[in-house]
Amino acid sequence: MKHLPYISCFLLLLACFAACKKENYKNDGGVHDPNVNMTTYDYLKSKHVFDSLVYLIDKAGMKDAINGDVTFFATTNYGIESYLKTRTARLVRQTGDENVKFTMDSFTVKELRDSIQLYMIKGKINRPQMTLDGQLYDCTLGPIPNVKFLIKLVRKYDYSAYLNYVDYVNYGKVIGSRDDLDPNPDQIPQAERDINYLCQTSGIVTTTGILHVMDGRARFMFNNE
Repeated sequence: MKHLPYISCFLLLLACFAACKKENYKNDGGVHDPNVNMTTYDYLKSKHVFDSLVYLIDKAGMKDAINGDVTFFATTNYGIESYLKTRTARLVRQTGDENVKFTMDSFTVKELRDSIQLYMIKGKINRPQMTLDGQLYDCTLGPIPNVKFLIKLVRKYDYSAYLNYVDYVNYGKVIGSRDDLDPNPDQIPQAERDINYLCQTSGIVTTTGILHVMDGRARFMFNNE
């Protein structure tokens, strides 16, 4: 993960905060200098942790779309690899062939284009535009029946010895109504439960848009098999 623009001096920052009066600090291990002098696509291509994602973007012919006026939530190699393993397991069950594999070349172009757009929101949405209450959006694929995408801040107290709180960026797929507003979320059927992931890095400002990096556990296409 060292290739991602985390705050490189995070430990030093913690020491500084420990020496000073604690203040409310909105940071999730994001970037020290959020501005990168390259397009969103070029930034992704420059980091090995996005090699699989860039391959899929190229296969889908979506370089120009990624470089549009959009906020993009990037999936890492780990999230794509985990998804491929799941699709392989499904294919084995369907065919009875234990040697069959689902690879990045198994995607159709249409499937890829639709899937990648699940992570694209029109316009620039950075941390100052986010709230703890959150807001629902349509992705650039357009309105999807019974599905919206939730962008919100999630407050954690992981570093209470140094900071009052840390606000992480959350990107989620909401199925029907929001689970986090339901008085009895445990009673929601599994197939109707929202899928939410925190971002491991947020607020990267490229020359074309805004980039947030999904946690490595965030499986591609919001797959939860």
